[in-house]
Amino acid sequence: MKKFIPIIFIGFASGLAGSYTYGLFRENEPIIIQASNPTNNVFANYKSQESINMTGDFVAASAQSTPSVVFIQTVGTSSQSSWFDWYFNGNSQVTSSGSGVIFSDNGYIITNNHVIEKADKIEVIHERKTYQAKVVGTDPSTDLAILKVEAEGLPAVKIGNSKNLQIGEWVLAVGNPFNLTSTVTAGIVSAKARNINVVSSQFPLESFIQTDAAINPGNSGGALVNSKGELVGINTAILSKTGSYTGYGFAVPVDIVVKVVKDLIKYGCVQKAFIGAEVSEVNTSVADKYHLKDLSGVIVTYLQKEGAAEKIGLKKGDIILKLNDIPVNTRSEFEELLAYHNPGDKIKITFKSESKQADEFVTLTNREGTTGMLVKQVTISQNLGASFETVSKVERDKLGIANGVKISGIKNGLIARMGLPEGFIITSINKVAINSPEELIEILEKIKGRVMIEGLSSNGARSYYNFYF
Repeated sequence: MKKFIPIIFIGFASGLAGSYTYGLFRENEPIIIQASNPTNNVFANYKSQESINMTGDFVAASAQSTPSVVFIQTVGTSSQSSWFDWYFNGNSQVTSSGSGVIFSDNGYIITNNHVIEKADKIEVIHERKTYQAKVVGTDPSTDLAILKVEAEGLPAVKIGNSKNLQIGEWVLAVGNPFNLTSTVTAGIVSAKARNINVVSSQFPLESFIQTDAAINPGNSGGALVNSKGELVGINTAILSKTGSYTGYGFAVPVDIVVKVVKDLIKYGCVQKAFIGAEVSEVNTSVADKYHLKDLSGVIVTYLQKEGAAEKIGLKKGDIILKLNDIPVNTRSEFEELLAYHNPGDKIKITFKSESKQADEFVTLTNREGTTGMLVKQVTISQNLGASFETVSKVERDKLGIANGVKISGIKNGLIARMGLPEGFIITSINKVAINSPEELIEILEKIKGRVMIEGLSSNGARSYYNFYF
């Protein structure tokens, strides 16, 4: 044992000397901060002077934007999943919360649709004062909603510009989760026009700003602001397997937000413009199939019969290269450019058809195939515990149905106990075609005996429900 002691001592002394020497060589190296990524070792060097300047920008941006962010608390009712549960257990109250952004000084507040969609009661808390809020309008296709509280002189957020937002630009995510006054996190814009398939709608508009500014549950509906404290997006989603932030946050661009909010306030629904076509990205397999020389543009995958696109000569398989001279290479970019327009607007389309390039002007239409502004019409039945709306022409054409009534909202009542999901389209009851909400309500409120309901789920799958009353 004694003969090993000198060896151990020499080894220990050598280790100390090596560590000291290594430290001398590293004294003048920049600080390296490892990014939080378990599978990729990503490093970033920061100069102290740049950090000081950026800190100043963050302080000013935070001071500008945090007074405009509110805490939203909702109370809803959880319906039981079966008749047995409903009869013996009844319904229970469910509370949830999120954030919102003050759009105007007279009480209009922006948030996400998913924050308030199941709510019976909505409260907005700002600077420790509680306001009762009412829903002015919702748009599931962008996951946005606008609320109204009775107040004047509120600190409205300063509106920025998302079209000019650059990848790599610094942004702040400002939220008010759990009524913690405000939380601010910093990051950069890591991508634009992202589609992550989180919006549940027949015509979803997903063209998210992606950021690595930390966004956690409770921040939904909060503000994404630039270094000037200007609103550039509404924080909506995170990409995570755990439910907590893991480096990917997504926000609806403010240019889309402003269009949606103004339409909801004025009309009660978004004046969505349709071109009568759907597109997808051009990948290698698509290029090989259609003998394309490159992957630029988007390919037409669906044409509405007698729609605007068909009228100017577009065909399935044609490649759309530009809208109003702006290149489009993804479906998200295509949908976002259309989202800025109203029915009746004319836009120029640059497309390739059978290797020939052409420019055509197309007049955009509304959900009913006309060019006028629409007003949302929803019929509510307290007895059935749901609201209903007629399925639009654009949706009927896409789904291949001649008629139908959509369940657009579910509270307590017969529809919830029947287990019919929101967004379900009822096309017939006991083989009788349903053409209007009024017709549907009258039948269901009076019907007795065996009932068969036929319709389509939100993804277009045909479904059948059988009941006995």
